[in-house]
Amino acid sequence: MATSFKKKSSRGRSVFIPGTRPSLHNNQLLVSTGIPSMDAVIGGGVAVGTVVMIEEDNYGSYARQILKYFLAEGVVSGHGLFLASADIDPQTILKDLPHPLDHGDDNTDSTNQEDTMKIAWRYQQKSKVQSNPSHNRFGHYYDLSRVMDEKKLDTIPVRMFNAAEECTSDSPKNRSNSLYEKLLSEVNSTITDGGYSTTAAKQQQERSILRIAIHSLGSQLWGEECGATCVDFSPALPWFLYSLRATLRSSLVVCMVTIPTHVFQDSGFTHRIERLCDTVLALESFAGSDKETNPLYRDYHGLFNIVRLPRLNTLTTHMPDSLDLAFKLKRKKFSIETLHLPPDLSESVSRNQEEAIRPKPGALACQTGSGNSKLDF
Repeated sequence: MATSFKKKSSRGRSVFIPGTRPSLHNNQLLVSTGIPSMDAVIGGGVAVGTVVMIEEDNYGSYARQILKYFLAEGVVSGHGLFLASADIDPQTILKDLPHPLDHGDDNTDSTNQEDTMKIAWRYQQKSKVQSNPSHNRFGHYYDLSRVMDEKKLDTIPVRMFNAAEECTSDSPKNRSNSLYEKLLSEVNSTITDGGYSTTAAKQQQERSILRIAIHSLGSQLWGEECGATCVDFSPALPWFLYSLRATLRSSLVVCMVTIPTHVFQDSGFTHRIERLCDTVLALESFAGSDKETNPLYRDYHGLFNIVRLPRLNTLTTHMPDSLDLAFKLKRKKFSIETLHLPPDLSESVSRNQEEAIRPKPGALACQTGSGNSKLDF
């Protein structure tokens, strides 16, 4: 006699974690950076267990804003936070997080008439980078003119590491930099105490994500010396990034690190630390450069360069539709869009091109000696 009895088992069931979603490319668990347009560019979000490196702009202001978006998204999603900094007090950064917008105020593209392209009209039909969050609330918009309520920070676990208060007596030439060792020890203890490790014997029923944000890692305040050659640099920073990424591989943790690579005089050292991170994004600000007054870039604040994208559970990596990207910061949105330069349709350019393709006098059989004669055919 057939029976409808089935054994109830929890094997194979995926545990839902708030603020996450699986990737459509490799089924990797993703979290939002707090900037929906950045999530779309890098493949849907940041994979859990990876390290994101942001190469700071010259003044570091835009990289710091991206770090605040990353932390604010963690507060809204209910994730744990770990913030480390050397030049700015971590408590000051947490008090300056942007305020999340309501669902009705998210869509600002339809009401903003300044975003329409007036010169390059042919590009209006082309799709921009998807910057609107979907209906499942993966990613939010934030108002930079308002500060997040401090009561929301009391609902999540927050841990801070102020490198300025930590004394260091080791030489920067030593591989075992005391600041990096203490920071790595704090990260390991936070992962163990918070139950974020995936290899623990006892797993918690309700799992969550830990977001690690490290501001201006590798600067002089962290004990680094910016020498002229790669030999002059300390191996402490590559060792720390290598150990950090190995720790994150077996935990429900995602890390974002901002590094001022413009202070490194040797490009070989920059390439070394880029290879030790999963995702590498570079910001090139127009502030203080000739591009700031260039009318071609008047609608943007800088260029957004993709240096490296992760390869997880696949042989290939996600490739965006275009690598010519630019960013602009508004009051309610940090958007990343495809850079569309207006075509040069001036009268002088057309005349120069016409003269360039015009043959020389006497080059054809049915041609007079003068190049501008009406008898030429």
